Amino acid sequence: MDDLTPPPIRRIVVEDAPTVAQPPAVTPDAQPVNGHYAAGAVPLPARAPGPAPSAQPARQREPAPLGRERMRTHELTVSYGDKPAVSGVTLPVRQGEVLGPIGPSGCGKTTLRPALKRLTELTPSARRGGQITVDGDDIDATEVTSLRRRVSMVFQQPNPFPMSVFDNVAYALREQGSRRPRRGELRPAVIDALQRAGLHDEVADDLDHPALRLSGGQQQRLCIARALAAQPEVLLLDEPCSALDPRSTATIEELIVGLRGEVAVGVVTHNLQQAWRIADHVGFMYLGELVEYGPVDQIFGAPRAARTREYVGGAFG
Repeated sequence: MDDLTPPPIRRIVVEDAPTVAQPPAVTPDAQPVNGHYAAGAVPLPARAPGPAPSAQPARQREPAPLGRERMRTHELTVSYGDKPAVSGVTLPVRQGEVLGPIGPSGCGKTTLRPALKRLTELTPSARRGGQITVDGDDIDATEVTSLRRRVSMVFQQPNPFPMSVFDNVAYALREQGSRRPRRGELRPAVIDALQRAGLHDEVADDLDHPALRLSGGQQQRLCIARALAAQPEVLLLDEPCSALDPRSTATIEELIVGLRGEVAVGVVTHNLQQAWRIADHVGFMYLGELVEYGPVDQIFGAPRAARTREYVGGAFG
């Protein structure tokens, strides 16, 4: 049987009572040397947090004049089984503006996107209520192929087809026709779409270049060109810059702002700075509900709802 006797306790005997060291005086100009502060110097306490992200300077670009309403959700609800994902959301999407739904993960903003193209109905457990219209036409009364041509979508990850640059853009055009048009017939429309997407000058010398060999930013612009080739009325983009470097992101953002005069644009983004840069109107969603909707400067600069102020101020995300 093991010896269970506890080990002896060692005590250190000192003659005098211990001296408590006082903290060094605060030195305002203390600077670390090799990661350490000199004796007698400590850093100042952390500064109070600066102004919240809502205190943004005025943007350099002027908002575009609003055009006609191209799409609207009215009291839209989406649920999966017994779990509601979107509850009673009413939002307009107008030509001449960029609409930017914002909100934390799981708030329902991404759920809106497939509902606008009747993709929700492909999920057996999904149920949709309320009304969605495109140019005043109820999407449930619109032939689904026609709807998906009128409402184009670009996804978070660039997804070019494994074919040439030309054939990627021409694919959307070929699918619309009752007969297979020749390359020469498609060329003007392909070039136009590439120009609108800001990619033509970079690929004009070799339209037969494999699309999968383009850079990430070029692939995303190619996907936008493919979407634009169908001449949609509404262009939806889901986190279009999340996989791109800063330079490509700036290019895509400039492109999005430039397209708003031709097509109604909706951009879902988790990046508040990006929403502030490119959106004209913003809808803040939380737990499936639309908390606040308004011009971007109002939402970021003077939000009315307390929950909106907390979100754009960085209290949660």
